[in-house]
Amino acid sequence: MGPPSSSGFYVSRAVALLLAGLAATLLLALAALAALYGRCARVPPSELPHRAGPDAAPSPPGTPEEPLPPGRTRPTREPAVTATTGHGRPPGPWDQLRLPPWLVPLHYELELWPRLRPHESWAPTLTFTGRVNITVRCTAATRRLLLHSLFLDCESAEVRGPLASDAGDSTVGRVPVDDVWFAFDMQYMVLELGGPLQPGGRYELQLSFSGLVYQDLREGLFFSVYTDQGERRALLASQMEPTFARSVFPCFDEPALKATFNVTIIHDPSYVALSNMPKLGQSLRRDTNGSEWTVTTFSTTPHMPTYLVALAVCDYAYVDRSERGKEIRIWARKDAIENGNADFALNITGPIFSFLEDLFNISYPLPKTDIIALPTFDNSAMENWGLLIFDESLLLIQPNDQVTDKKAVISFILSHEIGHQWFGNLVTMNWWNDVWLKEGFASYFEFGVINYFNPKFPRNEIFFSNILRNVLSEDHVLVSRAVSLKAENFTETSEINELFDLFTYNKGASLARMLSSFLNENLFINALKSYLKTFSYSNAEQDDLWRHFQMVIDDQNKILLPATVKSIMDSWTHQSGFPVVTLNVSTGTIKQEPFYLGKVKNETLLTHNDTWIVPILWIKNGITQSLVWLDKSSKIFPEMQVSASDHDWVILNLNMTGYYRVNYDQLGWKKLNQQLEKDPKAIPVIHRLQVIDDAFSLSKNNYIEIETALDLTKYLAEEDEIIVWYAVLVNLVTKDLVFDANSYDMYPLLKKYLLKRLASIWNVYSAIIRENSVALQDDYLALVALEKLFETACWLGLEDCLQLSRELFKNWTNQPENEIPSPIKSVILCYGIALGSEEEWDFLLNMYANKTKEEERIQLAYAMSCSRDPRILNRYMEYAITASPFAFNETNVIEVVAAAEVGRYIAKDFLVNNWQAVSESLYLFNHSKASGGYGTQSLVTLMNIIGRTISTDLQITELQQFFGNMLEEHQRLTVHAKLQTIKNKNLENKRRSARMTAWLRRNA
Repeated sequence: MGPPSSSGFYVSRAVALLLAGLAATLLLALAALAALYGRCARVPPSELPHRAGPDAAPSPPGTPEEPLPPGRTRPTREPAVTATTGHGRPPGPWDQLRLPPWLVPLHYELELWPRLRPHESWAPTLTFTGRVNITVRCTAATRRLLLHSLFLDCESAEVRGPLASDAGDSTVGRVPVDDVWFAFDMQYMVLELGGPLQPGGRYELQLSFSGLVYQDLREGLFFSVYTDQGERRALLASQMEPTFARSVFPCFDEPALKATFNVTIIHDPSYVALSNMPKLGQSLRRDTNGSEWTVTTFSTTPHMPTYLVALAVCDYAYVDRSERGKEIRIWARKDAIENGNADFALNITGPIFSFLEDLFNISYPLPKTDIIALPTFDNSAMENWGLLIFDESLLLIQPNDQVTDKKAVISFILSHEIGHQWFGNLVTMNWWNDVWLKEGFASYFEFGVINYFNPKFPRNEIFFSNILRNVLSEDHVLVSRAVSLKAENFTETSEINELFDLFTYNKGASLARMLSSFLNENLFINALKSYLKTFSYSNAEQDDLWRHFQMVIDDQNKILLPATVKSIMDSWTHQSGFPVVTLNVSTGTIKQEPFYLGKVKNETLLTHNDTWIVPILWIKNGITQSLVWLDKSSKIFPEMQVSASDHDWVILNLNMTGYYRVNYDQLGWKKLNQQLEKDPKAIPVIHRLQVIDDAFSLSKNNYIEIETALDLTKYLAEEDEIIVWYAVLVNLVTKDLVFDANSYDMYPLLKKYLLKRLASIWNVYSAIIRENSVALQDDYLALVALEKLFETACWLGLEDCLQLSRELFKNWTNQPENEIPSPIKSVILCYGIALGSEEEWDFLLNMYANKTKEEERIQLAYAMSCSRDPRILNRYMEYAITASPFAFNETNVIEVVAAAEVGRYIAKDFLVNNWQAVSESLYLFNHSKASGGYGTQSLVTLMNIIGRTISTDLQITELQQFFGNMLEEHQRLTVHAKLQTIKNKNLENKRRSARMTAWLRRNA
């Protein structure tokens, strides 16, 4: 699956918001689901919601109009089908999250018939029917079968067998099915049999079923409505990972239960059907109304888990090419294909496949690859074998787009998903607790791929900015989770979905990178080759990976480790958080301790006793030193000593390949500061980045004084690397500082201090923007850092920044084809509105109304909140609650205004004065956490935003009274505790700001 929202290049602001896109559709869907969920699971097809039209009365499977495949027979009896949550039955295997090991699936014959027709007014739901014949091997005698099924209506069920061993699969009998019932808590379908299945025997489960397809839900089967060539059209696609296959067809929905699949899709003749494998054949079928449908069959897949089954039914066009004799097609809206929007992705996809084939010495096993660009796809991208699914914003690019990070985004995500063809598809984790084995390694190899095709790519700096910094800022021992978890600790399916987070992707990639660094690239790749070859078409656990690394270590004698690979890496994957490694340069003593958010003196003694086995690559005076290991709480390394009188300096964690922060004693920090002021270029860019980021993080969390971090910024007038400036600005000019109403003492001092040092780097990049913005296209570091540089310069009131914002905004409003460079577009739009009048604001509102891409609409919605005119902001919020409920369905306008520089002062009053209208307008959203409405989650968000300035108990009381009127009684204590936490944080920030202000007075 595509990387999560917080991972650097992948994210736009769209992903970070509480979106309202599901809105009425989702609630209607939930109402329908609730109706199905709460009654008997067996519902006649005539009672299922469906559209009027030629297929308004679809025939259930088994009617003469729908002949069964050759060699299949019809059920001779129909079992009773009931529904239960399991509470009415004695405890049993249906109460467990994992399937019992009685059956092993071998092969699925799957037929799906979604009732999607073109040129219709599509309802929020469509019906689909299906049949699946699953060949299984029995491993233990049983009279009861469990398989996964969710929100499916079972029409009939039969068990044939035991099957003969010959290829004809002739049977010697049938096993009666006495009852079919559903255990909803664990999402099982249970078949009660009239006789036992025999160990070693093979059987075929024949199931007919029906269900619903939801618009834009993007789980299981879903359909999307979009515009192409001036017409409204619809397509259908699937998302099975991690546990949604069970909502499409009854199956054994666990990653280790691999099988082969023969997929058949029945669809409207004007559509094309896609699946994992190439099309095998087509035929026609008529429904009970005589209407024609096309039946498309596909070749047999390799052994794979259910979460990789994929299909799409669409009216798309494609571009194609061959790579090593295998066809690659990219499917997209016909407009997009005609405009060449898919050409960039097509041209890099084949070479990425070839590079990874050569790297691992394992050929891609499928005969084709289809990649389809959906109008919207919440998961960003999905690696289904043979049919990769992308959000079009992450795959398509305008051929004339020159200054954009889009090419980098597309390259990274394509590399990630193609990497999954080996990590995940070919070799699959045994269960979801080790999902990092696929997501972490796919994330790591993104950078190897990009670096191969772009040798000048600043790999270490980009890895830090996109991957490492994000996860280090979230990871700590008390709250975060370990990368690899015990499977037996999972009790609910929802816990599986929660695994697709920063720790799986970013920390997983960081640990893979650390492993590669303390071995070497050759040993690292050889171990992975062995691992991938051994477990091809099978499953592996984390220990299997460590064994293959240990094998390559044991076969050589150059790399010596202080412990086994398993012992080293388990210390990182089986515990949460990371260590702070502190070097005393006077003695050469290194110690490790867990990193805590807001460290207190006695916390370590109370909560954490484990240590990490820490690889320490380091440099002294710019020269790389030999690897050392910290395999206990402290150790002495005399070679790391530095005296007060000499000019030596030491930096631990070469290229930031280790997953830890580095602290120094006072002398160590002083030596680094002296070197930065004397000759900053003697310290490599990645380590100037590291020193700044480590120091500010450690000071924020009470490991060192804030003055120590600030001292490191004195040299910045000589800093010409924009990525180092990025590290300074994201740590120094934080949201808390920008929105702190009490920062009036600090602001003029900070303005003077930074603008004096910013001039050089600003002049370089402002000139490029004015004269030759195309030069930014291959400047990866600028694409990462420019937005923060411009945002800060304008916030500090740099006149040239404000003037440039006016120029670019005016040029764009006069001629929208004069695109604002993508990296700074959000800043320019914001300041164009902040410095403009109602005329500029109305222009943006009109642009918003005419945009169809969600990402563009959200960018404009944010910009409109930048107005400094309270009357305009009140008008904005009034419009949001009085216009169509879905006019701003991607954005919670009141939250956006509350988070703005001026809007924070008026959003609270607006809510107080208009709460009834707000709550009525957004009633449909009220219970959806995924929406933009004012359910509890939205109130908590608003509380955090509005509460940024509270520092007294009186302010807490006022806010508590305000929010209390909108909350249930049981929520008010939680709110009070939350507000108290916010107050304490604000007081801490205030103390920190006071010290920063005092330092600035001495140094500005």
